[in-house]
Amino acid sequence: MSGFLGELIGTMILIILGDGVCAGVSLKKSYARNSGWIVITMGWGLAVAIGAYAVGRISGAHLNPALTLALASTGDFPWSEVPVYIAGQLIGGFLGACIVFLHYLPHWRETDDPGVKRGIFCTGPAIPHRWANLLSEMIGTFVLVVGILAIGANKFAQGINPLIVGFLIIVIGMSLGGTTGYAINPARDLAPRIAHAILPIIGKGSSNWGYAWIPVIGPIIGGVFGALFYKALFIGQMTTAFWVFGGVSLIVIIFALRSERKYATQRIVQDQVTSE
Repeated sequence: MSGFLGELIGTMILIILGDGVCAGVSLKKSYARNSGWIVITMGWGLAVAIGAYAVGRISGAHLNPALTLALASTGDFPWSEVPVYIAGQLIGGFLGACIVFLHYLPHWRETDDPGVKRGIFCTGPAIPHRWANLLSEMIGTFVLVVGILAIGANKFAQGINPLIVGFLIIVIGMSLGGTTGYAINPARDLAPRIAHAILPIIGKGSSNWGYAWIPVIGPIIGGVFGALFYKALFIGQMTTAFWVFGGVSLIVIIFALRSERKYATQRIVQDQVTSE
């Protein structure tokens, strides 16, 4: 089996189980309805672990374009293989989302809220705030990539790496996922969002394309910086790219802080007008 096919199958498994748990918790008349955020984070963590166990020996189980680009940026993965891997991840994510749609086929008509249906396939912000949402995705993916590299550096983790990475996904979701739904993976968000737009889901509403760039760009910036950060601080390999991506991250932080101050000022003015 090729690396392309391995990434396709692994990402498909990831999305079947990950989007599947979102569907089970969210759709009406599902026995798992209203199980809550902890069930969703557990489901996603185990989805990553199972996908990684399935294809780890074949492709290395990146299952995430942000991780593929991060490893390529540090020289740990050939750039020539990057397009092939990302293509496999996106196709696998799309197919996985289609399978979830088919699995819950009679449930879509029972759920009225189009936002709930969209949330099964892709992420969205708890509070719309462009720069803060971008920063959240960057931070979550930064922690993911640094965590994966740190786990891989420990001999005790050999053989159980995927399971430990699954726990890493769970804790990222519990700790950092409440802001944006923690995509931390462009293939996990973009491919199912495309599926949501194409599939004949009853009452599905908009696919929210205005937000779609955030769970793509945020994880790529955060993931690449995470890998460069790990190389610089843990291994001592400082590169120009580290400073470039560090600068980009700093710019996003500054814009997020400025935007929040602007929102806060507007809120104060609105409250004053209301009180008068």
